[in-house]
Amino acid sequence: MVLKSRLAVAVIAVGMASGVSALELGEFKGTTFSVGGYVKAEGRFTDADTGGTDFDGTARQSRINFSAKREVEGHQVMGFVEGDFYGGNATESTYDWRLRHAYVKVDNLTLGQTWSGQFLASVPYDVPHLDFFNAGKGNAGGNGGVVRPDMVLHYQLGNVRLTLQDPINADADYPDFVIDYARKFEGGHAISVALAGRDVARSNTTNSSEDSEFGAALIYAGKYSLGATSLHLNGYTGEGQGVYSGFGYGGAWHPTLRPAVDANADGDLIKTTGVVVGVSHTFNDKLRGALRYAQIEADETTATAEDKLEITHANLIYTYLPGLDFGIEWRDQNVATHGTRPVGQQLELMAMYKF
Repeated sequence: MVLKSRLAVAVIAVGMASGVSALELGEFKGTTFSVGGYVKAEGRFTDADTGGTDFDGTARQSRINFSAKREVEGHQVMGFVEGDFYGGNATESTYDWRLRHAYVKVDNLTLGQTWSGQFLASVPYDVPHLDFFNAGKGNAGGNGGVVRPDMVLHYQLGNVRLTLQDPINADADYPDFVIDYARKFEGGHAISVALAGRDVARSNTTNSSEDSEFGAALIYAGKYSLGATSLHLNGYTGEGQGVYSGFGYGGAWHPTLRPAVDANADGDLIKTTGVVVGVSHTFNDKLRGALRYAQIEADETTATAEDKLEITHANLIYTYLPGLDFGIEWRDQNVATHGTRPVGQQLELMAMYKF
């Protein structure tokens, strides 16, 4: 079922390895309507290298999605909309609904706001982890700030997917693109090899520049299953993908502090290389866990910035009831990547009910 596979990818993005199904509401005039999503409550203990220890709790990651699917003149047509509550903060306890996905799918063509080609070429093969604001870090598609471009076109032909998406450089002459070959094998093994390219702004301070240069990167992702244990290896290398991975010249990407990370002060493109390795294991039908290490290295950076981002995750997830999970995750990182992800260690406790 298309919807189930899309939801599974969405959950993998935030570190959940279990499948997610949608609740069919019924059929009306040939259209099947469904609703899905989850409610997640999490508490985070942060032990920053500077600034001491603090605790923060939230349920903003909770999300809901709607789909409408029907057959039209022999074509399978589906519309999908999903949002969570990471919009505005009106009173520090009331949050706006934020659009995550809004796309239409006709047979093998997907068009709208949804996952980038870089994301789909790597993150579905990643080690399961809970770290919402660092989901996929180390991969070519691990930057949550640009992980769902305003407009994306995916066309699937067998094992090959062509992606054209709204360019990050607002003055680009052509869309950012990804050509991905992905294949699943018996026993749970999978592999993905992709080429990503874009018109990269040579400005070191902005992602909008007519002075640009073509940048490309190779992306590899794979998973090898040994019964209840899976080994994961992802990586990428090239120029122009630092903004998609979230790290490059000057350190970690930030929409205001570091809008550009792919060019140095002279306007020359730099190379970044990312690696993710790890293992996940299902202990029984109730308990599963994973260990994950990721890094991204820039071949050139500012004198005051780290040239390597390193993040480690270790987690356990317990399925108390079908659809109801409890989890714990320890993580450590050497570079601040978000306001809630400073340098240092963090412990997350969470409860998630999927519907």
